[in-house]
Amino acid sequence: MDKLKKFELMEKIVRELDGVRNSQQAVLEKIGKIEVDNIELGDKNLEKILPEIYQRTADNSDAIRDLLTSFQEKTDEFGEQNNVEKLKEQQQINSLK
Repeated sequence: MDKLKKFELMEKIVRELDGVRNSQQAVLEKIGKIEVDNIELGDKNLEKILPEIYQRTADNSDAIRDLLTSFQEKTDEFGEQNNVEKLKEQQQINSLK
């Protein structure tokens, strides 16, 4: 795989990880809303299980955030080390020929 294609794939993975992180955040918000609603309802099963689900989801969200941060840094370093901007410019020039 050439360097530009590798970089583009790395960027795609960063975007996908960011999407997963956003989805996890939405799940946490929804669980929180259900917990608040259940204060009025008082369902014991929800009261018992939702905090456990929330904690596991929060732990996963933290792990995804950490992975995203480290992979973003790796992607940026790869881009800098391989002068990806120049490779993109050259690709544009070649496509005009």
